[in-house]
Amino acid sequence: MTNDSAPPALLRGIDRAAFSTAFSLRLRAAGIAVGFSSIEAFARALSLRAPDSLSRLYWTARISLVHRMADLELFDAVFAAVFDDAVLSLDPNARRRSLASDTPDPDLPFAVPATADSQAGGGGLPWITRPSVVGAETDPEAPVGLPELLPSDVEALADVPFEELDPADLALLRRWIESALDEWPTRRSRRLAWHHSGRRIAMRATLAQARRTGWESIELVRVRPTRKRRRLVMVCDVSQSMQAQTTAYLHLMRAAVLSADAEVFAFGTALTRLTPVIAHRSPSVAIELATAKVNDRFGGTRIASNLRALLASHHGGATRGAVVIIASDGWDSDDPAALAAVMARLRRRAHRVIWMNPRAAAPGFEPLVGAMAAALPHCDELLPAHNLRALAGVIAAIGRAS
Repeated sequence: MTNDSAPPALLRGIDRAAFSTAFSLRLRAAGIAVGFSSIEAFARALSLRAPDSLSRLYWTARISLVHRMADLELFDAVFAAVFDDAVLSLDPNARRRSLASDTPDPDLPFAVPATADSQAGGGGLPWITRPSVVGAETDPEAPVGLPELLPSDVEALADVPFEELDPADLALLRRWIESALDEWPTRRSRRLAWHHSGRRIAMRATLAQARRTGWESIELVRVRPTRKRRRLVMVCDVSQSMQAQTTAYLHLMRAAVLSADAEVFAFGTALTRLTPVIAHRSPSVAIELATAKVNDRFGGTRIASNLRALLASHHGGATRGAVVIIASDGWDSDDPAALAAVMARLRRRAHRVIWMNPRAAAPGFEPLVGAMAAALPHCDELLPAHNLRALAGVIAAIGRAS
């Protein structure tokens, strides 16, 4: 008598969460953008119904983890490198192109079949590959890093560099930025408002209340200072080295102008104020007007001279008590000493100074020389801004500036 309820032979006794995480790390190493929500969806799919064939496992992983047509070939290569030596066969109609297990593609160095030698060398099957540990085990006070929660429609683009986004992806990025700027830094104003926890007593309002009780002050009217949104000043580098990130940064500048009292500028070899033109109701028209107004776009870079021009102009007063964001990779033709001097002046005026550098996410990046080394002592935060997830960190840092 056969037992139809016997567990499937594939992935029996395997930790599904560890398998999903390790296989997704393989895909990330191959260059496929796999978000946290995709990994969670893959693990949930494996727990709901364990795959009974390699073909079912292939389609479960492909539907859960791949969101771009261009990534299908890389996904097939990684899947073949891991499972080509398995007993069960893969549906040949599923692959983008045929991959021979004994002749790997020289352009794909990761497409190597899993063998006993690869397991001994640290490769092996993905479910026995340990993920990297965040923080030292001997340091109990090391901060625990949590993933940034993003809407499902933008999670697939969270780790994609800005230079790889098409116009449809940029439109989705713009809508997400406009909805993400809901927590804005505030400051205390000179105006007062009634509040039960206020420390000051409003004498006129208290006497007006006492008219109802025979001029006996039964109820004290308390007031406290109101809070208003803190001004944001954003200065964006539009030189040749920043060409890939300029459009995404312009969408951030437009959202800041529309959401709060923000002043935005672009600079290359000269400083250009973009606040009036970038506030257009149409996003495409706003970007076109801003692009047309910047005459030195994709040219050289003079950070120190342009920051000095901003502080000397009649718009320089906007930096007093403001959150100043400088978006630049730090490649400057001016003297680093001049940049250090103008950054010191800017730091004395501003409430906080945040520097967005798209190259700060590169492995081994250290701002030790040139303009970044001169500007870093005068910055409150140096943050990467090369993709949407990093941009979410910048928006969170703006919200923390209260």
